[in-house]
Amino acid sequence: MDVQHLAEGLWRWTAPHPNAADWPDWGPPAPPEVGCVYYEAPDAVVLIDPLLPAGEEEDFLAYLDRDVERLGLPVSILLTAAWHERSAASLRERYRADERVPESVEAYPVEGAVEEQLAYFIRPHRALVVAEVLVGDGRGGLAVVPSPALADRAALERSLRAIAALPIELVLVSHGQPVLQNGRRAIESAIQL
Repeated sequence: MDVQHLAEGLWRWTAPHPNAADWPDWGPPAPPEVGCVYYEAPDAVVLIDPLLPAGEEEDFLAYLDRDVERLGLPVSILLTAAWHERSAASLRERYRADERVPESVEAYPVEGAVEEQLAYFIRPHRALVVAEVLVGDGRGGLAVVPSPALADRAALERSLRAIAALPIELVLVSHGQPVLQNGRRAIESAIQL
C-alpha cells in the first residue's frame, strides 16, 4: 500500500487489484495497483473507489475508524464505475455510509464508455478523480486508455474536453501515477495524442 497526503483533508492510497495476476495489456502502461481517494468534505468523509489493501486491512481500517470518529461526519462512498464496487459494500456496512455526493464534490458523466462512468471534481482541491479512461503515463502525464470499457473514442474526447474546462490541478487516476500539477493541461495533452 502506498499512501499520499495530497492536501489538507485529501489523501490517495493504492492497493493491489484483486485480479492483478490476469491484468490485461491495454496499450499505455496501466499498472494493476488501484488508486483510491479519501476526502474530508465539510459535510462528509468521502471515499472514492475504495479498496482495502490486501494483508493490511486491519491497520488500514484502524486509521480510517479513527478519522471517521474524530470528524464525527457521515461517510459517503462514491464510485467512478460500477465495477469499482470492490470493498465499497463492506465499508458501507461498517460506517452506515450512503452514496450522497457532498456539495463540494461535483459529478460529471464520462461519455464513450461501455458502462456508465463518472468523474468527480473535488472543487476545494481542484482535484479530478477518474476511472480507467485515463491512466498515468509513467512520464508525469496522462494517457487515454483503449480498454474494453471504451466504446466510442470520439464521445470520450468530447466528454473529456468538457471536463477539462474545469480548473483542474490534480488528476487522481485509478491506475498509474496521479498528476499533481497542471492537471487540465495533462488532460488536454492526452486527448491530442
